[in-house]
Amino acid sequence: MPFKKILKTSALMFGLALPVAATWAQYAGPTSVPNLTVKQLLETGQDDQHATLRGFIVSHDGGEHYTFADDTGRLKVEIDAKYFPPGVKIDDKVRVELSGEFDKDRLTGKTELDVKRVITVLR
Repeated sequence: MPFKKILKTSALMFGLALPVAATWAQYAGPTSVPNLTVKQLLETGQDDQHATLRGFIVSHDGGEHYTFADDTGRLKVEIDAKYFPPGVKIDDKVRVELSGEFDKDRLTGKTELDVKRVITVLR
């Protein structure tokens, strides 16, 4: 096989693989969104507020719905499967950090965090 053909094929393969690799990457550095507790978010959180919580996903309630808990309380969360880290098993004993948008219905009082990032944390 001529060298030019090998080079073109390699470039094409790399170009096709790059978008797949990019979907796995997530920013995990510093943020201006403060870490809150469930209690703080429920007491002072505003509708559409961005929030970050640390704790545990304690149950799967069907579909994209889960229950999250920390030392101060529990909160319903909605997590699309694409936001879970690929290849990482998360159960009720794995500490996670969830970041997303807080939904607070003024009429019904229903609250939920619409999660846009899930990462595991060591402490």
